[in-house]
Amino acid sequence: MADFGLFDYQEEVVERALKRENIIIWLPTGGGKTRAAVYVAKRHLETTENAKVVVLVNKVHLVDQHYNKEFEPHLGSIYKLIKVSGVSEEKDFFGKVVQRNNLIICTAQILYNALINKEEAKHVELSDITLLIIDECHHTHKEAVYNKVMRCYVEKKLKGEGRLPQILGLTASPGTGGAKILGDAVEHVLEICANLDSAIVSTKNYEPELKKKVPRPTKTFDIVEKRHADPLGDHLKWMMKQIHEFMNLPRDVRLRECGTQEYEADVVILEQRGVRENDRLMAQCALHLRQYNDALLINDTLRMMDAYRSLEDFYAEKTNAAMDGTDFFLLGLFEENQVELRNLAADACFENPNMAKLESVLLQQFGPNVKSRGILFSKTRKSTHCLYDWILKSRALQRAGIKAAILTGAGNGITYMTQNEQADTIRRFRQGDLNLLISTSVAEEGLDIPECNLVVRYGLLTNEIAQQQASGRARAVNSQYSVVARAGGKEVRREHINEHLEELTAEAIAVVQKMTPQNFRRKILELQTQAAITNKILESKKMEKRGRYAASSIRLLCRNCFQPVASGSDIRLLENAHYVNINPDFKNHFKVGGKVMLPRTFEDWEPGCRISCSNRNCNKEWGFEMKYKKAFYLPNMAISNFALETPHERLTVKKWKDVPFAVEDFNFEQYCLDHYPDLFD
Repeated sequence: MADFGLFDYQEEVVERALKRENIIIWLPTGGGKTRAAVYVAKRHLETTENAKVVVLVNKVHLVDQHYNKEFEPHLGSIYKLIKVSGVSEEKDFFGKVVQRNNLIICTAQILYNALINKEEAKHVELSDITLLIIDECHHTHKEAVYNKVMRCYVEKKLKGEGRLPQILGLTASPGTGGAKILGDAVEHVLEICANLDSAIVSTKNYEPELKKKVPRPTKTFDIVEKRHADPLGDHLKWMMKQIHEFMNLPRDVRLRECGTQEYEADVVILEQRGVRENDRLMAQCALHLRQYNDALLINDTLRMMDAYRSLEDFYAEKTNAAMDGTDFFLLGLFEENQVELRNLAADACFENPNMAKLESVLLQQFGPNVKSRGILFSKTRKSTHCLYDWILKSRALQRAGIKAAILTGAGNGITYMTQNEQADTIRRFRQGDLNLLISTSVAEEGLDIPECNLVVRYGLLTNEIAQQQASGRARAVNSQYSVVARAGGKEVRREHINEHLEELTAEAIAVVQKMTPQNFRRKILELQTQAAITNKILESKKMEKRGRYAASSIRLLCRNCFQPVASGSDIRLLENAHYVNINPDFKNHFKVGGKVMLPRTFEDWEPGCRISCSNRNCNKEWGFEMKYKKAFYLPNMAISNFALETPHERLTVKKWKDVPFAVEDFNFEQYCLDHYPDLFD
């Protein structure tokens, strides 16, 4: 293995995989798990007849990264390699792609779609694959797509059906699954092992070499004392009190402290109750209270002006949209206090002390002639944009030579990045054109960022896995891992809990590794059998729920004005992904807005314009039109923007999968016959 450049500890952890055992490699971030996997893939391809290796990742940018940095350089000259993600045309004939190549790197969703798709060009059987490598495999649980793939595997294993691929999982931490005591943590690790049908392997003989290769950063708690006065926060709370009084809250409603995540959870439930009880006053006030609570949370973490602007942006969309006395009151309350809020937000005397502390942490590591590289982790996309704006406007940080960029998840929307923008930002950071990434959790896992000597976690409450992943980004010698947090705050407590959970994970893994092979296999089989039975029960309950009402008995109401606009029987499921309304009369209920721009193209459809409620002054956004097969437009509806009137009650659901009626699949031929009968005479 020396010619391949593996360290001794890597040779140790791949040993059992080379004997064709299913294993999970547990090594810290930066420990070279991917390189070890490349070596296993190489040996597998050399020694297996009709070998077929599939590498699964859970984030799109990792498809390119693993292909370009690891697999292609070592295997590309000998074997046929291909990378496939949601943006690749190859996904549309993935079955053929698997047949024609030796090694395929793809997102897990693409493989799962191929396993359940019956079209020959798209379908893949697990028996077609001889080695399945699963990156960041601790995500193989609950309804994660990795687990959906592995459920297909376990189902076949339990039935004794056909040949199954060898499994190789890679993780820096399987975590404890929320467990706080050793017995429960052991159970969680065993569950991950059962889901992956694999034993967990780590280095035993070469720990000193591993520690030398992956130095731990120095951890600092950069504590901020409580601000001496917060007039903006106080004024926002006073305004929230006015809304509480206007609402005349029911006696059974108890809202927790304003400016907390708990309060946010309370008003989300309150809005849902308002919709259910046909109480528009309650529903609208709850929506506005959530915005004020958001502003308080922003005021705690970012600049006061960021908090004010979040409210200003919200109310800018509400202007000219007053429908009744509730809207007039809520809009009037903001407008009457707007100047006061803006003046308070602009008063530097009361600025958030967290920002000053964050600035000093950054200035300790960055300077005009210092070659530093850092990642600043923040909770939301909105907060990354606010922090970026703050860095650009800070003279001290600009003088220190900070060249920052935002890195957030790919998706559809203004604050999302396209996959190309993500890749470009990562490339510029790697090359040194940028030296600070302001990132959401997207950068915690998998990113290959060398020599990062500062990681700052700012305003974050996350689990031990995310904490370990973030800490593992600081890999340079003498690097620093900083937690900027308020004295006695939740972030500090959570960080200490996570340190305990990290130790607990290691203890749990040690217990699992000490089990005899027979006991381990027996336990894994027991867990797999239990999981298979549980899945069947859950599936049947899901089907039962779906059949609770006839689609024709359900009415969809606009979530804002409560006007009935569609029937459940108007809805069809298109390509297993989009819920569209096929009733031509539906167009009388919506108006068309601006064009939707998505950061990628699709095989059979393209986005059209946004659609919103046509009820005068309502303007509630419902979704967008999609142009299907270049032939016609179909309204694509987001169910979270509607309420459901059933024969017994009014409901709200977040996702279409939770509706209590069956949605028929879209039938292209039938739709054309129904809507264009003249063409088929």
